[in-house]
Amino acid sequence: MTKKKVMLGMSGGVDSSVAALLLLNAGYDVTGVTMRLRPDKYMSESQAGGCCSLDDIDDARRVAYKLGIDHLVLNFTDVFEKDVIDYFAAQYAAGLTPNPCIACNRHVKFDAMLRRAKELDFDYIATGHYAIIEQNQNGRWLLKKAPSSKDQSYVLYSFTQEQLSRTLMPLGKYTKPQARKMAEEAELPVAHKPDSQEICFVENNDYASFIENYTGKTSPTGNFIDKDGNILGRHLGITHYTIGQRKGLGVSFGKPMYVTKIDTVHNEITLGEEGSQYSNSLIASDLNFIPFDTLDKEMQITAKVRYQSQPANAKLIPLGNDKVRVEFEQPQRAVTPGQAVVFYDGDIVIGGGTIRIE
Repeated sequence: MTKKKVMLGMSGGVDSSVAALLLLNAGYDVTGVTMRLRPDKYMSESQAGGCCSLDDIDDARRVAYKLGIDHLVLNFTDVFEKDVIDYFAAQYAAGLTPNPCIACNRHVKFDAMLRRAKELDFDYIATGHYAIIEQNQNGRWLLKKAPSSKDQSYVLYSFTQEQLSRTLMPLGKYTKPQARKMAEEAELPVAHKPDSQEICFVENNDYASFIENYTGKTSPTGNFIDKDGNILGRHLGITHYTIGQRKGLGVSFGKPMYVTKIDTVHNEITLGEEGSQYSNSLIASDLNFIPFDTLDKEMQITAKVRYQSQPANAKLIPLGNDKVRVEFEQPQRAVTPGQAVVFYDGDIVIGGGTIRIE
């Protein structure tokens, strides 16, 4: 019987390395692929060990050699710059707070990579994400939460049925400590490598400086105001701020103040006192649903408004024109336009969308 061929995205980290091990043990014909994403101009020395770095390519190659599988490096810098970096800079300039990891998954890892895999006659692609892909009895593909505290289903809500049918996630039912233990037992050279935490193309997490250098435009200073329009001080430029931000405002008020609104038309940032950073509802668009194609009636769900937030009980209401309203049982902190809201029914990912300014 011919083995199924799998193109595995290998980042050079523990998770994708253990995914390779699990796929081999399951009898697949595995080829490791490291995606070259960052254009050379963003590969500074201080980022040598960060996500998508040259060191990561070397680490992935060493793991592939240890496991006896082929390893390729595929260049996706063009699509990454267009669909991730350009998008990131444009959203911040518009007063929004994007999630570049979601954009990367959507446009690069599960779109461009899958298309390349098909061209090269692979049966599947695979990654080291912590999430579960299953097919229900009606033949519909589902995405589910992983039992691990590292569940990554939030950043995967944009999956299509075609992509789910051709994707393997062997780590779905494991925890991170289990993955590290498997890496140690297999003597993989990355067994103790720490996880990457920062956005791979932004040095030192300095978003404002990156956007200024990337676009060649300086975000102009403007006024901090309160909800009644009274001027409270001067801000450094809207790219320095995000909804819910309290620290690093550049002005002292003698009490906690939070960013509650970013107005790019008037170049004003609204600040509010404790409590003002909470919202009862939100509007989302650019929707994707997984168990069904469209939402035609209200649903009781849980929803996450950021990767690290706890799922909150809510009502999901279709509005038409690719929009929904999410009404929360309890107010949610820092509901941020540009970020993703992801909908769940128990462990099943219903879908998600982009939070918009109401």
